[in-house]
Parts: sequence; C-alpha cells; structure tokens
Amino acid sequence: MALFKAGVVVLDCAEPEKLAEFYRELLEGERTAESANLVEIRGADGIRLAFRRDVNATPPSWPRPENSLQAHLDFLVEDLDEAERRVVGLGGRPIETRDAAGPYEERGYSDPAGHSFTLRLQPSTAPKQG
Repeated sequence: MALFKAGVVVLDCAEPEKLAEFYRELLEGERTAESANLVEIRGADGIRLAFRRDVNATPPSWPRPENSLQAHLDFLVEDLDEAERRVVGLGGRPIETRDAAGPYEERGYSDPAGHSFTLRLQPSTAPKQG
C-alpha cells in the first residue's frame, strides 16, 4: 500500500467561491466541500482542486520575469478552439506567449484570479477512417 496518495491541488486567491465556480464549470464538475475559507471541487474526470482564501493573494506575472510562475495547471483537450471558447466564455484570458517548446500543441491562459494554466491538445487515439 502506498504511503502517500494524490491529494488535491490548492490555489490561493482572494475569492475562492468565484474561482471554484470558474473551474467547476470548465471541468464540468461539482463542489465537494466548502468552508469559510476553502472551496473544493471534483471535475468530471476525477481531478480535485481546492481554492483557499488569501486576502493578500497576488497573481503571478508570468510570463513576465518580475514574479515567479508559482503554480501551473495543464489540461488535456481534444479540440483547442472549442476549449478556448469555453475558457474565454467563463472569464479566462489568453496569455500571450511565444511558440511553446516541445512536441505538443498548446495554448496558455489565466483564470479570473490570474493563475496560469495550459490547454494541451490530446492526440486522438481513434483509428483513422477510410
């Protein structure tokens, strides 16, 4: 039996209720716990995220160098354009970055509180038709 099990990723923010709602809708999930200073959600695929109140939270400035990245989330998607429309429709913002290095097609965004995340194209595993 593993000594440690995957827990939950916690993002600090000034308004955890609002940020939790952004990610709950984005991930088609549900709220699983809530207190005065913490809201936890579980996405449709099982990912667990929590949002902790920190009235002094400041968003990272990435990709600008004056502040560190702090934390970064990656989400796999099958259609980048459709996923981008959903992110922007929920209040997320594209992050202007140079061409990403690596073998994946991806796009960067920030959530309404300024945390950065990436949508990465998940190659189809379905057999080709025809």
